[in-house]
Amino acid sequence: MAEAKPKKSKKSAPAAEKKPALPAKKVRRPPVPRGAHGGIQLLLVDDVEHLGRAGDVVEVRPGYARNFLLPRGHATYVTPHNLRLLEMHKIKVDKMREAKLADLRALSDQLQRVTVTVEANANAEGHLYGSIGPLEISRALKAMNLFVEPDHVRMEGPIRELALYAVKVHLAAEIESEVKVLVIGATAKA
Repeated sequence: MAEAKPKKSKKSAPAAEKKPALPAKKVRRPPVPRGAHGGIQLLLVDDVEHLGRAGDVVEVRPGYARNFLLPRGHATYVTPHNLRLLEMHKIKVDKMREAKLADLRALSDQLQRVTVTVEANANAEGHLYGSIGPLEISRALKAMNLFVEPDHVRMEGPIRELALYAVKVHLAAEIESEVKVLVIGATAKA
């Protein structure tokens, strides 16, 4: 007869193979650099209005860093690696900034020479039924192949009467121009 093989207990084999679960290994990140006033120090990747230019090390509140600057890619943490990368690309960034400023200066010169005509519905006395704001002026400029964003148009208030107005256009920190806006009554289409 065939010899009987000893049976192994089913319970002992899996128990021997299973080990107690170890806690997940924590990833140790270097501490976030803090400034003198308790804020987070960040390295700006892009120019941020009212904060600084690309390459500056700035101190901001933690919420502003977490919720705005870091998710949108405007800034990164200050690390020796990021500082080395910045130094390598500083010349390239400066050339790009100068090219952008030259384009904006050319646009500023074009804006000073042009008069934008905007049609709007008005009554017999010349009062508009609505108003003309930065969005309408930006659309009129774009129709003339002068690409200006509505947030670049600076006005004291909306235009509410038919007339010729001088409106400021803030293109960059040091580049501001003025464009003439002529508001005329809309012609009735038959």
